[in-house]
Amino acid sequence: MTKFPSSELRNFAEQCQSFGPVEMLPQSDSLVAVVNCPSEVLKSLAEFLVHSLQYNFGSLVVEAPPNQWKLIYLFYGRENPSLVQLWVYLKSDHPRVDSISDKIHSADWHERQAEDLFGLVFTGHPRLGDFVLHEEWPEGVNPMCTGFSATHPVKEQVVDPAWRPARILETPGAFLMPIGPVYADYYESAQFFLETVGEDVVRMIPRFFFKYRGVEKLAEGQPWQRVLLMAERFSGTSAIAHSTALCAALEQIYQIQPPPRALGLRLILAEIERIRHHFAVLSDICHASGMSVPSAQMDILEEQALRLSGQCAGHRYLYGWVTLGGLNRDMTLTALDTIARETQLLAKASATIHSALQFTSSFLDRFEGVGAISAAGARELALVGPIARASGVRTDLRLMLPYGPYAQDTGFLAMTEPLEQEGDGYARIRVLFAEIQQSVKLIDATVAALPTGPVRVEAGGVRGQSAFGWAEAPNGAAFHYVRLDAQGCVQRYQIATPSFANWHGFHIAAENFAFQDFPIMMASFGLSIAESDR
Repeated sequence: MTKFPSSELRNFAEQCQSFGPVEMLPQSDSLVAVVNCPSEVLKSLAEFLVHSLQYNFGSLVVEAPPNQWKLIYLFYGRENPSLVQLWVYLKSDHPRVDSISDKIHSADWHERQAEDLFGLVFTGHPRLGDFVLHEEWPEGVNPMCTGFSATHPVKEQVVDPAWRPARILETPGAFLMPIGPVYADYYESAQFFLETVGEDVVRMIPRFFFKYRGVEKLAEGQPWQRVLLMAERFSGTSAIAHSTALCAALEQIYQIQPPPRALGLRLILAEIERIRHHFAVLSDICHASGMSVPSAQMDILEEQALRLSGQCAGHRYLYGWVTLGGLNRDMTLTALDTIARETQLLAKASATIHSALQFTSSFLDRFEGVGAISAAGARELALVGPIARASGVRTDLRLMLPYGPYAQDTGFLAMTEPLEQEGDGYARIRVLFAEIQQSVKLIDATVAALPTGPVRVEAGGVRGQSAFGWAEAPNGAAFHYVRLDAQGCVQRYQIATPSFANWHGFHIAAENFAFQDFPIMMASFGLSIAESDR
């Protein structure tokens, strides 16, 4: 693993001291710095991290009493590989803390989520409530609090007939157009309120969590093996990414390192998943723009990628591979050769389709200049994955917080981050096509250099308490936090998904464009609603 330079740690500790009585907690010489941060120092220190040291806000983890509230604010570096945690403790009978979202806009949804699920109050936040828990949920019932039972149904609250969605636009002639939550096609349940005074969308307010499943609550008290099954299934398009992130956290707690062969195979599986995911997104993009032939061609490539996964890995969506300490099974040389050969063919076919689209004016007219997000906007909302990279913002955790073979200084991967600058729909498309080509190169290089040996090491007893794990999912950065008890059962589990981060910034792309562009921009984001409705 890449080391966090001790000199940088000392410098960071000295900088933190200037903000007040903070304490740098001892850590291993790795990527992580942990700071005990009094609540009165939180806002200024968080602002310093984001605006002066160029960190991204990654997640807000809440651990409920009985003794005290613990809030973990997670930041990760854009310039230097590093992960910073600010730990804030609150009295059990005083669940209030200053909101940081006025200075760090990417924290907005994280604070609203914590308020709904835990009952925390973020002083100064302009809009709390009615976020994860909709109007049918009883007031004052917070499902993530200690004592709330996930096995007993909650009595549904009768909705006030006078309830209306929140509005921002107040001007003569303004009206609100709802889209969803039920669609004629196969979209998941989500609603978007488009406000306008004419033909262009002036404000867009999204509403998710129609299928809130309480994955994190259901995980409490379960053995980690059962939680791993939940992690790889709550978003079927990113099973390898989420299981890898959770297992990385577990491996820190158990203080074990998977064998080199297992890490190489994890990379191969992750890149197959990325290729298949991007084919599906590109098919949706072509479908939304009325390009039925290239949409069908991308569907065929996605199906070929799924069949390749089924043939060589035993499951079309790659379930059941990643586990604590490595992998559940090995992959044969024949399967590896097939993967290397077939992904090369997929890359060639993808490039042919991309070449044709580049010279199709009816396609380009729908995406060039449409749904543009500036680099400043992408940084402000901490967008991740292809969405951020299309705006010229580096966010790839394979490079920012390298893990597994991505962290090895061997040179055989020679990975670069595909970037575009325009930030519009066509830039996002170019990034997706470029990442497909890059994933195939990574697979080819890893297959050629894959060592022999075991694919799993056995774990002993629990040696830590809690940890973060991460992975670069097809949609972007995914962070998993887990706390175990001495028997290996989960006490707290929380997930920060890339779709949650990027849906928060979707309104930037949708606003100031015509109504008919909305499905185009929605398709070009290629996000999962299930990742948010966890």
